[in-house]
Amino acid sequence: MDVALIGGSFNPPHVGHLLAAHFVRATEKVDAVWLVPSEKHPFGKQLAPFEDRRRMCELLCADASGWLHVSDVEHTLGGEGRTVDTLRQLSGRYPGVRWTLVVGSDIVQEFPKWKEPEAIRSLARLLVLNRAGHPSPDAVGPPMAHVSSTEVRATLAKGGDVSHLVPRSVLAYAQAAGLYR
Repeated sequence: MDVALIGGSFNPPHVGHLLAAHFVRATEKVDAVWLVPSEKHPFGKQLAPFEDRRRMCELLCADASGWLHVSDVEHTLGGEGRTVDTLRQLSGRYPGVRWTLVVGSDIVQEFPKWKEPEAIRSLARLLVLNRAGHPSPDAVGPPMAHVSSTEVRATLAKGGDVSHLVPRSVLAYAQAAGLYR
């Protein structure tokens, strides 16, 4: 089995995440794509509670006909959300799975500074997606939609409309839970 992992804070998940997942599923030889919300932000940024972010990711996955899932592995680990630790945990739990780690071209420059980058490369194939405004020679595909969770939170905090940036079910959940006001 081949599984692509898209990690992040998903604070909140938005259409950029959904488009990236669909792109990976459509163009790569993977059986499934898993969203992996971080327990904590590695740089200490404030996040909505994990359970709310996990639930919003589940809502994002609902229309994907069974190939898009959410993994709570980082919540289970309870640590700082280091990719190598996540991959080791997943490799132990699912020994027959071949992993692809999906990252955006906006963060690929930072990859050498991650904890044990060579171990990450030994545990998973690295796939760099072309994120709008962040060209990289390693990136594949057209530029992904320019949308960020930071932009979504800021717009929501001002009472603005994000209905074309966040799937309806995710936005309804965030509003009902009083998130990002």
